[in-house]
Amino acid sequence: MNVYPFIEAEKARPDGNVKRSCELLKVSRSAYYQHRSTGPSSHDRLDADLTEKIAIVHEASSGTYGSPRVHAELRAQGLRHSRKRVARLMRAAGRCGRAPKRWRTTTIADPDSVARPDLIARDFTTNPVDVNTRWCGDITYIRTWEGWLYLATVIDLASRRVVGWATADHLRTDLPAQALSNALATRRPHPSVIFHSDRGAQYGSAQYARLADKHQVRLSVGRRGQCWDNAVAESFFATIKTELLDRRAWPTRAAADAAIFDWVEGWYNTRRRHSTLGYLSPATYEATTGVAPPVRQVA
Repeated sequence: MNVYPFIEAEKARPDGNVKRSCELLKVSRSAYYQHRSTGPSSHDRLDADLTEKIAIVHEASSGTYGSPRVHAELRAQGLRHSRKRVARLMRAAGRCGRAPKRWRTTTIADPDSVARPDLIARDFTTNPVDVNTRWCGDITYIRTWEGWLYLATVIDLASRRVVGWATADHLRTDLPAQALSNALATRRPHPSVIFHSDRGAQYGSAQYARLADKHQVRLSVGRRGQCWDNAVAESFFATIKTELLDRRAWPTRAAADAAIFDWVEGWYNTRRRHSTLGYLSPATYEATTGVAPPVRQVA
């Protein structure tokens, strides 16, 4: 029997309105008084204690974790409970995760750009030995009261870590070029690292090609009109929009940029549990495999 309605009814007792409280909580008064006379069972007490721990984990994720990630976090803390139990208690406590919205294609292809091969072919499997050998990226937009802010990313396909990113108030090639330059400066990738993108005009430009050639980066592109060919980058944008960008208004571009920095560097890369990585964070995944290269923090 679920103990929480009884607890809530008990809290209402000092007001002398047990009948109304039981009606609202859909608990019979006989069951309530039976509960008062016998007290909660050991199972109910454990559920109550576990629910408090679930609440702490859920709030630490800013209300974004669903039961799989909450369960993984509890297991990391040494609490061995089933995922079904965690899901049941979250439902009873009115707690749930945030699901990403459907993707929207925003790519504007350049018909005159140089044709490049697809070196990834939808192979997005994670493998620790591939850290810093295959990257992907894309550009998305954030609405602010000052106008659009654009975000470009570079993501390591092996660890799902955001290894480089940049924001700007424009969509010129300088934006993704800066994101790639940041990734190269902080990660020191293997020679001939692959960077995979869609067919956006910025990625097909001569300026971007020159930057890639200078640093021995092999450029790869997906097929026209196939967003799934760059699914990892699209999935990251769905996550950051769901968990951060779409949850509040952004008065200024500077405020949005600061929030992105805190979320990427202080949460997503270092703490957020990723289902593809066995519910480890990207940083933990790299650390446990023992193959992660040194990462220079950007001031």
